[in-house]
Amino acid sequence: MPPRKIIIDTDPGQDDAVAILLALASPEDIEVLGITAVAGNVPLELTAKNARIVCELAGRTDIPVYAGCDRPLNRPLVTAEHVHGKTGLDGPDLPDPQMPLAEGHAVDFIIDTLRAEEPVTVTLCPLGPLTNIATAFNKAPDIVDRVQEIVLMGGAYFEVGNITPTAEFNIHVDPEAADIVFKSGRPIVVMPLDVTHKALVTKPRNDAFRALGNKVGLAVAEMTDFFERFDKEKYGSAGAPLHDPCVTAYLIRPELFSGRHVNVEIETRSELTMGMTVADWWGVTDRAPNALFIGEIDADGFFNLLTERLARL
Repeated sequence: MPPRKIIIDTDPGQDDAVAILLALASPEDIEVLGITAVAGNVPLELTAKNARIVCELAGRTDIPVYAGCDRPLNRPLVTAEHVHGKTGLDGPDLPDPQMPLAEGHAVDFIIDTLRAEEPVTVTLCPLGPLTNIATAFNKAPDIVDRVQEIVLMGGAYFEVGNITPTAEFNIHVDPEAADIVFKSGRPIVVMPLDVTHKALVTKPRNDAFRALGNKVGLAVAEMTDFFERFDKEKYGSAGAPLHDPCVTAYLIRPELFSGRHVNVEIETRSELTMGMTVADWWGVTDRAPNALFIGEIDADGFFNLLTERLARL
C-alpha cells in the first residue's frame, strides 16, 4: 500500500506536537501534504509558530505550514493555556522557528489540495477545533466528496467532558464547525476522550522517550512532564493522556483500536450541554450511523509504536 496522503489540521499543544512527530517519522505509512494551523489550545499566532517548531525539531522544513482561522465560526475563542502553558508547548526549551509560514490561507490550501489530488485520496486529520475544515467545506462544497476520510481527535461520551461537564475541548471551542463536519457525509473516525484517556504516559513510558537519546525523545519527555501535571491533579491518573497521537497511530496501526459505527450529533443550542458529542452508542435512535467512535486502545502497542518511530528522528 502506498503511504496515505494526509493534511494535519492542528492547534499545537504538546500532544499535537507528538502526533505530528509520529506522522513525520512514518513516511512509509503517511505522506504529510501540509499542516494547517487553527486557533484552539492557544491563539493562532502561537499555533502557527508551534507547528513550525515541531517541523524543525523533526528536521522536516520541507513541510508547508499554513495559518488558518483565528477564531471559531460564530463565537469568541476559548483557549487552554491552563493545560498547555502560555506558549502551548511549555516544557522543552525549543528555539523559535526559522522556516517561514507558507503563503496563503490554510482554508485555501485545504481546498486547492483536495481539488488537485485524485478524488478520495486525501485524509483530513484534525487535532483541534474544526474551524478550518468546516470553513473549507462551506467555501467549496465540491471538495467534500473528494475527502477520503476524516480522522479526528475530539468529543467524548462515557468520559463526558474535560472543559465543561459535558463537552470535550476541541468540540466545545467551535461546536457549529463540528456540526458541519459530522453532517458532511464523509467517513469519520473519532478519537474521543473515551479512548485517549487510556493512552497514558506513565513514568516508564516517558523514561523510554527520554532514553532514546535524540532531541525528539528528550523534547517529548519534557513536554509530557509538563503536560501531565494538569491531568494528574484533575483525574488522579498515572500520567498524561496523549490525545492527538491516537489519530496518527490509527492511520499506521488501525488494529490497535476498536470502536462502534454509530450516530454522533453535536449539541449547538443548549448552553448547558454546548459542544456535547451525543453518541448513540446503544443504537436507541433511528439516526443513521455517521462515525466510527473509538472506545478501546492497545496502549502498550501504541506506546511501542510511538517509541520506535520517534527513535528515527
